[in-house]
Amino acid sequence: MELKNGFVIYIGIGVFVLLILFLFIYNNKKSKYRGGKKVVRDELSNDNPVFRRRMRLYRILSFVIMIACMAGIAVSFVILARPVETATKEKTDNNRDIILSIDVSTSVDNLNMNLVEKLKKTVMELKGERFGIQIFNTSTVLLTPLTDDYEFVIKQLDIIKNAIESRNMEFNYWGNIDFDDEYFYYSSYISSGTLVGAEERGSSLIGDGLASTVPNFSKDDDRTRIVIFSTDNDVQGDSLFSLPAAARYCKENDVIVYGIGTKEMYAEKKQEMKECVEATGGRFFLEEASGKNFDKIVSDIDKMSKSKVITGYEVIETDKSAVPFIILLCSVCTMFVMIKITRR
Repeated sequence: MELKNGFVIYIGIGVFVLLILFLFIYNNKKSKYRGGKKVVRDELSNDNPVFRRRMRLYRILSFVIMIACMAGIAVSFVILARPVETATKEKTDNNRDIILSIDVSTSVDNLNMNLVEKLKKTVMELKGERFGIQIFNTSTVLLTPLTDDYEFVIKQLDIIKNAIESRNMEFNYWGNIDFDDEYFYYSSYISSGTLVGAEERGSSLIGDGLASTVPNFSKDDDRTRIVIFSTDNDVQGDSLFSLPAAARYCKENDVIVYGIGTKEMYAEKKQEMKECVEATGGRFFLEEASGKNFDKIVSDIDKMSKSKVITGYEVIETDKSAVPFIILLCSVCTMFVMIKITRR
């Protein structure tokens, strides 16, 4: 325990010295008669047992009042000195960098709509993590660099959902759409930029989509690097990276991949993706296995990938003036009662 205003104690010691000197001088000073009734032959009074008892009680009560008064003064200075107890507490934050990498092929639309909706709740509960979003098909587009602006991330997830819904509307209700500016904005949002070079290279270049996440992470070794990767793993072109090669690239750069596959995945594609993401230290989830528990996939990824880092230290001060205050209160009450008794 320590005192925030330690100098007050020295003032209190000075006051106590002055009080003791005052009492010493006052008690040794011969008092002169200043009026009142004189008692003739006070030795007769001293022989009275009732008088002696009353005088003895008076001296005891006077002594108690003096002690209570001195104690009250002492603890008053202690309270003014502000006794506190300090403790140092580590401040920690979750130190993950998370990139959502989604295959925007139309065959993955249903999975992606569920995924972005469930991820909004996870993003709202983040503390200290950075979150990024990229989409890919032939080429990759980084929609949101790693950021802790969670409101912006949630807006991006909403836009992706609206874009997928607009595209599904186009395919399912062609000829009955009101082609307003909003429709064109959303319908092109997940297509523009992701089909660059499609004529030469094809589409759904899964390995390239995964490998392109690695350069978007910072080089801070203290942070855990996570990729949430959604795809049907159905390559329709010529990739620079195969999925196994992309997984090795992630492993070499300490990037952990959590993969989510679609219901319609071929068995061999499912097995390949499972082996690749598990090789990075992550886990593979299947959309069809989730059913009503799709949110559990997101929850499991969130729990499994959490890690913390010490961001600083916080000094916590706890006030310890309660006991001195109680002593002061007891001293005042004692003086009040003793004074009342002496006046009886």
